[in-house]
Amino acid sequence: QVQLVESGGGLVQVGGSLRLSCVASERTFSAYGMGWFRQAPGKEREFVGAISYRDGNTYYADSVKGRFTISRDNAKKTLYLQMDTLQPEDTAVYYCAAEPLGTGSGSAREYPYWGQGTQVTVSS
Repeated sequence: QVQLVESGGGLVQVGGSLRLSCVASERTFSAYGMGWFRQAPGKEREFVGAISYRDGNTYYADSVKGRFTISRDNAKKTLYLQMDTLQPEDTAVYYCAAEPLGTGSGSAREYPYWGQGTQVTVSS
């Protein structure tokens, strides 16, 4: 059972930046594809971005491409999401997720392990 703990959320003004972290309990973290998803009030959970376990390739939703960057540090068992030029529509609870041998899927159904989420609020 992989446990994931997100941190780094908070309140930020429009145009600001935040970096989210997700620490995994699993010692074979490097064997997991990792994803970030978000859910705003009254909306369905949506894909933000993902990173492959195999080659580190990254994939992003069109809405965040060019503003958000995913990275991972396998030695620290940590996934990151650098969020720049934040907009009010980025306000949501952000979740990290893990998929064994995942190559960066954008589908939430592919990820069996999820963190508890961290709130990001962008004020205008």
